Amino acid sequence: MKSKNKHNKKLPTDMLEKLYTTMQRIRAFEEKTQELFEQQLVKGTAHSYLGEEAIAAGVCAHLRHDDTIASYHRGHGHCIAKGAELSSMMAELMGKDSGYCRGLGGSMHIANMDLNILGANGIVGAAMPLATGAALVNKLRGNDNIAVAFFGDGASNQGIFHEALNLAAVWSLPLLFICENNQYALSTSYRTTTAVSQIANRASSYEIPGITIDGNDVAEVYLVVADAIARARSGGGPTLIEAMTYRWGQHSMRANLRDPRPESELKSWIERDPLMRVEKILFDGKKRPKKRKSEISNVVSEEITAAVQFAKDSEEPQFSILKDAVYAPHNYHQEPDIESAEGRELSYVDALNEALYQEMERDERVFLMGEDVGPTGGLFQVSRGLLDKFGKDRVRDTPISEATFVGCGVGAAISGMRPVVELQIFDFVALTMDMLVNQAAKFRFMLGGKPTVPLVVRGPQGGGIRLAAQHSQSLEAWFTHVPGLVVLAPSTAYDAKGLLVAAIRDDNPVMFLEHKMLYVASTGPVPSELYAIPIGKADIKRQGKDATVVATMNMVPRALAAATALEREGIDIEVVDPRTLRPLDEETILRSVRKTNRALIVHEAWQTGGFGAEVAAMIMEKAFDWLDAPVLRLGAPDSPMPYNDKLERDVIPSQESIAASVHQLLQ
Repeated sequence: MKSKNKHNKKLPTDMLEKLYTTMQRIRAFEEKTQELFEQQLVKGTAHSYLGEEAIAAGVCAHLRHDDTIASYHRGHGHCIAKGAELSSMMAELMGKDSGYCRGLGGSMHIANMDLNILGANGIVGAAMPLATGAALVNKLRGNDNIAVAFFGDGASNQGIFHEALNLAAVWSLPLLFICENNQYALSTSYRTTTAVSQIANRASSYEIPGITIDGNDVAEVYLVVADAIARARSGGGPTLIEAMTYRWGQHSMRANLRDPRPESELKSWIERDPLMRVEKILFDGKKRPKKRKSEISNVVSEEITAAVQFAKDSEEPQFSILKDAVYAPHNYHQEPDIESAEGRELSYVDALNEALYQEMERDERVFLMGEDVGPTGGLFQVSRGLLDKFGKDRVRDTPISEATFVGCGVGAAISGMRPVVELQIFDFVALTMDMLVNQAAKFRFMLGGKPTVPLVVRGPQGGGIRLAAQHSQSLEAWFTHVPGLVVLAPSTAYDAKGLLVAAIRDDNPVMFLEHKMLYVASTGPVPSELYAIPIGKADIKRQGKDATVVATMNMVPRALAAATALEREGIDIEVVDPRTLRPLDEETILRSVRKTNRALIVHEAWQTGGFGAEVAAMIMEKAFDWLDAPVLRLGAPDSPMPYNDKLERDVIPSQESIAASVHQLLQ
C-alpha cells in the first residue's frame, strides 16, 4: 500500500537538522568519491548513492548501536548513516591498509562489524539472508534489537527475496526489508522486468505489511520506518518498505554506458532533490537561520578533506596480510586415545547425534536448523531426540529454501552464534553456492581478516543406496577449491563425533561431509566423553610398507578390505585417511609415500578434476624423488550416478578395483 505519512512539519526541527546533516555528509562523500575515481585514486569501481540520501538517513536515524544493517553494492550511504568514520571509509575506497577492510574489500564490500554493519555486498540480494540470520540471533537472545536489509529493486526478482520474506514471516523475525527502488538495473527499467506494479505489493503473499513511500522525502521515510521498527522491536515481525527514488548517475562509476534513461525523467527526479526539499523547510521556512546551512556545509567539507588526506597518507597493505585474512586460527584440540572408548561402540549416525547433543548442551550458542530436523529427527535420524532436549528455538525446521536458510546460518554465525545447518541431501548444496562461496568463505577476507564465521554445513553425500543422479553425488572437490572453507570428511564413527565437535568449535565455515553408506554400515568404538579431533590432522588407518593408499570417506573401509585381501598375497598396504580435506595434512601423506615409495588415491567422486588430482600433484611436487612408480588415481568415471543397482556398483570404486590398482602400482 502507499504511505499516507505527509508530516514534514510535524518532524521536530532538531531531528530534521540531524537528518539533513547526515544527508549532506553522504552527498559530499559521494561527490568526492566521483572526483577521486576520475583521478584514479579510487580504482576498480564504486556505486554512487547520489540522489538516494534520504533513505539511509531516515532509516538509520532510528537504529541503535546493537541493531544490524546489511547492505548492497550501493552501500556508502548506509555505512555513513549508521555512524562509520569517513576516514576509514575513504581509505578503504583507495585500497589502503587503514581502511575498514584493510584494502581487501573496497567500495562493494565496505563494512564495520564494530558498528554491526555486515557490509555492502557485490551479490544482488545477498543482504537479505544475512540480515535474516542477524535478526534470528536477536530473537534467540530475547533482546529487542533489529536487523535491516537494504537492497535494490532488481533484487526483488531474486529467489532469495521471496525465500527471505517467507522465512522472516514464518519465524516472525525483527527485520526490516528496505527496497531502494531507483527504477533501473544497470540499464533496464524495473517495469519491463517486474510483474507487479509496486514491489511492496509482494508483501501480501507472506502476510506481512508492505508499504510504498517517497524515498526522496526524508520525513516520510523517518516516520514510516519508525512504525515498522516499533513493530519489529515489540515482536510483531518483519515489514517490507519500498522507497521510490532515483540514482543520479549510472549504475556504477565504471559503467560508462549510454544512459537509457530519458533526460526529462532524470531532470524531474533531480528537481526532487531530497536535500533541497529539507532545505526549503529548514532554511527557507526559517526553522533555522540560513547561516546554519553554511555552517553544516563547512563542517562536512572539513570532514571530507580530512578523510581524503588520511587516505592519501595511509600505507598500502602488504602481501603478508592475505594468509591470516582467509582463515581464523583453528582451535587446538588434543585427540583422545581411541582405547578410551573401553569397548563402547556406536553407529556413525549415533556418533554424530551424540556430538550434537553434547556440544549443544555445552554451548548455548550452538543451534541446528534444516529441513525436517525437528520431530522426525532428520531424514537419516542424525538429529533424533534433539528437539525434545533443546526445544524448537535451537532445533529449527526450515522451509525448503536452501539458499536462504544457509545464508541465514552465515548471518547468524557472523552475529555471534554457532549454527549447524543440515542439508537433507548434499546434492542440494548447488542451490546454496553463492551463500557458501561468495559469502561464508569470503566474509572474513573481505572485511580485512577481522570477523569469524563459525558455521557448519553438514549432510549426506555419495551413492550406494540407489538414489540416482541428483541424490548421490560426491562434491567435495568443489569446496576444497575454495579458500576460506574448511572441508571435513570422517570415515568412522570415532572420527565423525570428534570432527563434528571440532567443526562446531572452529571459527571458520566448515563443510562437513557424511557418506550415506557410512550411515548404514559403519559402527565402531566411540568414547562417551566430549572430545574434538584436531582439524588438519590425517589418520593412518593401517600401517604398511609396500604402497600408500590415500582414501576418503566410504573408500576407507573398502581400502582396508582390499589391504586385508592383498595381505594374503604378501602385499603390505598403508591406508591413510586425510579426514580433513582442507586444510590437508600433507606431511602425514608425504611421510607415508617416502616410506612406501608408491601412492594410490581413491575417492568416490569423478576422477576427472577430483580431489585426488590435487593430492597426486602434491605428491609429485614434494616427494618425486621417493617414487618408484607414477602416482595413480581411482575414482568414478565421468558419468552421473545411475539408478540401476548393478550399474551403480560398477561406477563406484570397489574393493576389487582398489586391489587391482595396487597391483598396477607394483608392476
